[in-house]
Amino acid sequence: MTVSSTARTESRLVSLARGVSGMLVGGLVVLALVVIGVAVLATRRAVDGPGPSMVVIHVVVAITAVVVQVLGDRGGPRRAVGAFAVVVALSAALLWTQWWA
Repeated sequence: MTVSSTARTESRLVSLARGVSGMLVGGLVVLALVVIGVAVLATRRAVDGPGPSMVVIHVVVAITAVVVQVLGDRGGPRRAVGAFAVVVALSAALLWTQWWA
């Protein structure tokens, strides 16, 4: 039994979507940990740092992204691509609202 080239291409695209969204989720988790660490250091040294709302937003987005990624990894191709889209949107929204705007 052979797999058609269309199925192989779809499988590669789904794998790519899962991989990229997984890397983004990892980056969001690391970013949340860094923001927490900077907040703790800023508090200990009595200097300005990220406020509590920034810490909470980073943690909530990271946890949400992890949950979405797990659900996408456990589902079929459509769920994986949907999870990819949600993770990209979460990442973009976090970076825009907390870092660039």
